[in-house]
Amino acid sequence: MLVKTHGAAVFGIEATTITIEVNLSRGINFFLVGLPDSAVKESQQRIKAAFVNNNLKFPGKEITINMAPADLRKEGSVFDLPIALGILAASEQIPSDALSDYTILGELSLDGKLKPIKGVLPVAINAKKEGFRGIIVPAENASEAAMVEGLDVIPVHHLSEVVAFFNKERQIAPVVIDMTEVFSKENSEYRVDFKDVKGQMSIKRAFEIAAAGGHNVLLIGPPGTGKSMLAKRFPTILPPMTLDESLEATKIHSVVGKLSNRDGLITERPFRKPHHTISDVALVGGGGYPQPGEISLAHNGVLFLDELPEYKRTVLEVMRQPIEDGTVTISRAKFSVEYPTRFSLVATMNPCPCGYYSHPTKTCSCSTSTIQRYLNKVSGPLLDRIDLHVEVSPVNYDDLANDMPKEGSNEIRKRVVSARKVQQKRYVQNKLEIAGEKRKVHSNAEMSSSMIREHCKLDVQGAELLKSAMTNLGLSARAYDRILKVARTIADLDSKQDIDASHIAEAIQYRSLDRERWAG
Repeated sequence: MLVKTHGAAVFGIEATTITIEVNLSRGINFFLVGLPDSAVKESQQRIKAAFVNNNLKFPGKEITINMAPADLRKEGSVFDLPIALGILAASEQIPSDALSDYTILGELSLDGKLKPIKGVLPVAINAKKEGFRGIIVPAENASEAAMVEGLDVIPVHHLSEVVAFFNKERQIAPVVIDMTEVFSKENSEYRVDFKDVKGQMSIKRAFEIAAAGGHNVLLIGPPGTGKSMLAKRFPTILPPMTLDESLEATKIHSVVGKLSNRDGLITERPFRKPHHTISDVALVGGGGYPQPGEISLAHNGVLFLDELPEYKRTVLEVMRQPIEDGTVTISRAKFSVEYPTRFSLVATMNPCPCGYYSHPTKTCSCSTSTIQRYLNKVSGPLLDRIDLHVEVSPVNYDDLANDMPKEGSNEIRKRVVSARKVQQKRYVQNKLEIAGEKRKVHSNAEMSSSMIREHCKLDVQGAELLKSAMTNLGLSARAYDRILKVARTIADLDSKQDIDASHIAEAIQYRSLDRERWAG
């Protein structure tokens, strides 16, 4: 008897339906074909033990299982449950008529319990797209799958529950989650806030510009000036996530099994802080079966690199293309996957190895050549891709002793949100083409060259000021574009339609630590 069930495999952050064909015939053997990996092949032992421990009969016949499409590699233990149900249906222990209505996922324990799995959200999205009535998943993954509306999400704890469900001996109510309620939960209560920061008004201003325009920031200053403390507060002024952004981020975290939110949805912007010993594969993504790296886990959020020169240069260099394009493509011999990487980069570094170069009171012990070697650890092309280079000075005593109330994150965030609304309206007709696909433009930092020409026109005074800066600072063409983008954001915060000379002047100020200036 031939029976078909349906599972799914995740490639990148997209899922593909896998049809599992189970055929019983004369003989005693077990064949599993369709490019299964070791974990899939071992499902026979898990399924057989689960049957024995739950008074189910494992057929004493030749069992042939094909996983189609046969040319796609199948990995992981998520196929245990659909294979088990296929065997039960083929041996007439459960009816087969309702199996085609569901996408089925689950890893079986030897006693029949179902363990939580990875990548449920993209599978649920694919199931809805493919027209399935519902999806059967381990109960711990049900809230994640229920993020997809119009799909019956059947939560199960044990193989016996699934058998009873298909035998119509037990009803299991689908999990229903009010997406509006989950997404509307206010996440403004952060453990940190800019109101706790004393002094450093210029740094707060730079972060406000970065948040308003989606720009990358590099903080440079001696130890103890609060660089890391300021960077950790950056997410508190970013605009709230939209539903689309939240789903995108959740899909990535689902694929790597890093969802810890009980609601199954990421509603706060991710903040990733990888250690400086991280490898290029861990940062960008990869492996034999490519998985997302830290830059993808930071998608729609913040990637914080503390002490930038301490990271291996090869690690930093592989970030250049993802920063520019907002995506990273990882290719292997037979396939490639693409992960989104639209994040705000916040990095910090000392001005020299000892940390006290240009300090107002402490003497630097580093030689000129030592300082230059230290700075050369961060390449010019990478610096070009960072929009704002901000010098952080020590806070003086008067600022530290001042107990007057400071402007908090919520006040700054309101201005950021207002500026972002201006940008959304401006770019409603603009699309970026990346790898043959058109993508929405969300912020000034994502503008293409043609958009810069359209939206960043300068008056005579502003053009002359920018020309002078380009000549005197030896800036690159990419730095020229970055200045215009930052100036556009400053104008948006100033509620100005046109960019004037004052906006250009402030934007240039944030390139004062560019490579050739440092070398001088």
